[in-house]
Amino acid sequence: MPLNYTISGAKGTRICYLVFLFNKVKLELVQGDITDIKVDAIVNAANTSLMGGGGVDGRIHEIAGPRLIEACKLLGGCDTGQAKITPGFNLPTKYIIHAVGPVWNGGKSNEEALLKSAYLSCLSIADSNGIRSIAFPNISTGIYRFPKEKAALIAIQTTKSYLEKSNIKKVVFVCFDESNYQIYRILLNSVKPGYF
Repeated sequence: MPLNYTISGAKGTRICYLVFLFNKVKLELVQGDITDIKVDAIVNAANTSLMGGGGVDGRIHEIAGPRLIEACKLLGGCDTGQAKITPGFNLPTKYIIHAVGPVWNGGKSNEEALLKSAYLSCLSIADSNGIRSIAFPNISTGIYRFPKEKAALIAIQTTKSYLEKSNIKKVVFVCFDESNYQIYRILLNSVKPGYF
């Protein structure tokens, strides 16, 4: 049974929704700032240059500090649907996994497959680097205009499928806004026993 709770901290209150998954893996749904989350790795909703941008990407670059931009320069960009890893620098996380989600083009440009690929790339990188806890933002749902409901369903289904063969022990979906949080909450509440 899911457990709802709030955490009050120095940077504000986060609404949390906790679900225990198979094999002692747990999934958390949080409304808040991903840069406050204490996990091994956070995922950055990056652009193909990896050189920073707006929204979550800008916030992560701001908090991580100038060494992040230098590390990203060395990576030489990233293709849509893929991800790359850097240290967390000034963030309270060891790593940042930079995922490039697709820009929504009405579903005519393989966007759903590319978003799924971005999540899978992040999870694979996490496993390859011994990461046991990872936090995801709502990839592609901001300025990239991916429909929030479709994006949430892809995130949940892709993660569920991957965790069947993974060493990851905790996944946190971090929603910056109330609408994404409510979409995830509804989808997770509708999950039937045995789905996870």
